[in-house]
Amino acid sequence: MRVFLYLSFDGSAYHGWQVQPNAVSVQQRLNEALSTLLRQPTEVTGAGRTDAGVHAAMMVAHADVPDTVDLAQLCFKLNRILPPDIAVQRICPMQPEAHARFDATARTYHYWVYTRKNPFRRQYAARITFPLDFEQMNRAAAMLLEVSDFTSFSKLHTDAKTNICRVTKARWEEVEPDLWRFEITADRFLRNMVRAIVGTLVEVGRGRLTLEGFQRVIREKSRQAAGDSMPGNALSLVHITYPETLFLD
Repeated sequence: MRVFLYLSFDGSAYHGWQVQPNAVSVQQRLNEALSTLLRQPTEVTGAGRTDAGVHAAMMVAHADVPDTVDLAQLCFKLNRILPPDIAVQRICPMQPEAHARFDATARTYHYWVYTRKNPFRRQYAARITFPLDFEQMNRAAAMLLEVSDFTSFSKLHTDAKTNICRVTKARWEEVEPDLWRFEITADRFLRNMVRAIVGTLVEVGRGRLTLEGFQRVIREKSRQAAGDSMPGNALSLVHITYPETLFLD
């Protein structure tokens, strides 16, 4: 039986989502827990790869489990043996061909920044020590909705067959005093794409890059033209959308 596992995790202790030969990952912990409970080797396939330190309020992974498994009990038992920084919210029966990565139609990420020193925000947001013009940053962010080729914001030498993405939302919002959230939604994301976009928007916000310069960065299709990547700890995957026809319940 093909199932989707909906989970969340604090990525602070992990070297990203994907299994790595010499580092602990979220996928590895989930594989181990499922294999223990099902008493057979079981591997999950995630909706995407999050980098080291990146968090997820919603990650989706698919796996194949025996038809006789009680999914509610499996969810309960997984949460008993998984570490406290990984939680499975629910497990859904799916169509046999459902794929957590390739069937996703949209993904949303949040990136958080603040300016005044605050020990309670440092783990999940990035501190900016200079003034930012968020209105100007939003003008630049709006340009992303007209872009198709995101090569300038992609990590080099990846296995992606194309750098074409469709961004449908990209906007900064102050959700609390001195806590800003950048929300971006797209049909797919490239490796390091959100952190590179945010780093480049920060250059716009501090006046070191004009709107015309931001457009030029996009046109150059070169990672060297864009700004530095922002820290991973302030990034969270928050939502993934799938066609309703994939779900059996």
